[in-house]
Amino acid sequence: MGATSSGFPSAVLFCCDHNAVRSPMAEGMMKKFYGTAAYVQSAGVRNDMEIDGFSIAVCKEIGVELSRHRSRSFEEMTNWGDDLSQFDLVIALSPASQRQALELTRYYHLKVEYWPILDPTGIGEGREAKLQAYRQTRDQIRDRMIARFGPPLTA
Repeated sequence: MGATSSGFPSAVLFCCDHNAVRSPMAEGMMKKFYGTAAYVQSAGVRNDMEIDGFSIAVCKEIGVELSRHRSRSFEEMTNWGDDLSQFDLVIALSPASQRQALELTRYYHLKVEYWPILDPTGIGEGREAKLQAYRQTRDQIRDRMIARFGPPLTA
């Protein structure tokens, strides 16, 4: 699958450390904003955490549903038969996932972009402060996404 002439990819893989906070947010927003314009998935370097409750909460505020997300690693995607070569763009949201994505370029023809996105876990005391940190992460991803792919095609 190749990117269209406008530079909009046909298949995007977002990745971060655990596929529990940043990459599920990005996957959910990409699907919400651009519908079926691209096939979108997300993965983590490791799958040792479930989807984060704060991620679910702050995405729900903008109409993005994450509660059914199931965390997965690159290795699990491969084991489950996902063809990683189908992705023409991998967007890494953490340094560890960028290393993993660059490793994949040894085997597949992939374009890798690194978006340094704040990891909100462990920031803030109390629920409101934590939600604020997660909103900051969500908004960073949203702003970067719109700058990269243009205004949302859907409301």
